[in-house]
Amino acid sequence: MEFALLHPDPDDPNWLRPVPPSAALAQHLHPIEREIQERRRHSLQLTESFEPFMDISAQGPPLTHAITVLEGVNRINAALDHATTECRTEVLTVQPGGGRNEDQLSKPLERGLSVVHRGVRIRTLYQHTARHSPSTLAYAERIAGDNVEIRTLEELIERLIVFDRTVAFIPAQDDRQVALELRHPGLVEYLVKVFEQLWTRAAPLLEEVKYDPMPQGISGVQRSIAQLLVEGHVDDSIARRLGMNVRTCRAHVAKLSATLGSSSRAQLGYLIARSGILDRNT
Repeated sequence: MEFALLHPDPDDPNWLRPVPPSAALAQHLHPIEREIQERRRHSLQLTESFEPFMDISAQGPPLTHAITVLEGVNRINAALDHATTECRTEVLTVQPGGGRNEDQLSKPLERGLSVVHRGVRIRTLYQHTARHSPSTLAYAERIAGDNVEIRTLEELIERLIVFDRTVAFIPAQDDRQVALELRHPGLVEYLVKVFEQLWTRAAPLLEEVKYDPMPQGISGVQRSIAQLLVEGHVDDSIARRLGMNVRTCRAHVAKLSATLGSSSRAQLGYLIARSGILDRNT
């Protein structure tokens, strides 16, 4: 009965009549064959619909994600490790802030040595305050080589890492728990140009930074702080921009105040403007 090989006798409901197996089989196969034909017809329609798009995609190389959001330190480090492994020619890095301790430099040192041993060139920008960091100087000594250059600048943009001028990484949040992986050629090229502009203004790490002489014994760092003070920046902001801790920044402000004879923050701004120290280039 399940295979339709028997069906009730129309003349006597107490009897079942046999059905030829070929007829029963045809009865089962007919709806299946009809469904197969429908699916074949649908597959041909899909192929015809997608054919113009296939032609477009064949005209150039496959596209990659222009911007990828990396959330969490583990995912960020995994992406950096992958880019480091694939790197073949050059790494450009901008590392703002002051000196870093050995733990913070261990992972960059590992990545740096892995690419240097493959003949990859590395150029790194730190801030001037890193010159006074023993751990940073020790890192520079360990990674030193013909393919490694390190320079410093008073102020830098946020952190930036570029591999082979094809992929760049920048932070997306101040806490650096989220980063952006950039692969759009236009974006990467723009960031490379920013790096090159900073690089030409920076001084080699192992060479003395030369400042034009300042009046009244004011240092180049104090002049930079004076510039930010008259622009309205508070101590925290100045320290962050110059890559120093707040205590050091306040010590420089105090020395600047004493040198110019200021008794208040408001008066200091007036005396800075009158002194003419901001009219000089450093």
